[in-house]
Amino acid sequence: MTRTSSTLPALGETEALSHTTMHSPVGVLTLIAGENGLRAVLWEGEHDAASSTARSDEGDPTAARVLAAAVRQLQEYFAGERHEFDLPLDPVGTEFQRAAWMQLRRIPYGETISYGEQARRMGDVKKSRAVGAANGRNPISIIVPCHRVVGSNGALTGFAAGLPAKDWLLRHEQGTQTLL
Repeated sequence: MTRTSSTLPALGETEALSHTTMHSPVGVLTLIAGENGLRAVLWEGEHDAASSTARSDEGDPTAARVLAAAVRQLQEYFAGERHEFDLPLDPVGTEFQRAAWMQLRRIPYGETISYGEQARRMGDVKKSRAVGAANGRNPISIIVPCHRVVGSNGALTGFAAGLPAKDWLLRHEQGTQTLL
C-alpha cells in the first residue's frame, strides 16, 4: 500500500522547515527538519509536494545540523554500521499516533512484531487497526521503524514505499538483503 496524497504524513507549519535529499538502496529519500528536530523522511513520489513547501538545507542552521546528522546516520544504517538512531525527532500527529510511533522505536533492530502485538504493548489489543492506521501515517520512516510491523501471520503488509522496500529493509536488518 503506497500512500496517497490524502494519507501523506502531516508536516504542520512548513514555513520554518528545511529539507534535503539523499540516495539510498531503497530510493531517493527526502528529509525534512525544523528547529526542534527531524519532521519527516519521505519516499520518492511523496517528496515533491512536501519539499516544495520547505526551504532547501541552507535554511535554519539548527535544521541544517539535524538534516546532516540524519543523512549521516541513515548512511551508517544502510552500511550496516548503525542499529539505533540518535536524532531529535519532531513528528506531527495526534496523541495516539505519537504513542504508536514511540512504540515502534522500541522494536529492536532485526525483529518484527504484529500490529496486534503493538496494540497490546500500547495497552489495548483491540486497537490493532488503529495502530495500523497510525503506522501508515508515520512521517519518519526507517528511523521510526514501521517496517518492523507485520501481519499476524508474519506476512508483509502495507508500507508507504511498497512491499519490496519493506522486504529489503527487513532483510537488511537480518543480514539477508538482496538488491531491489
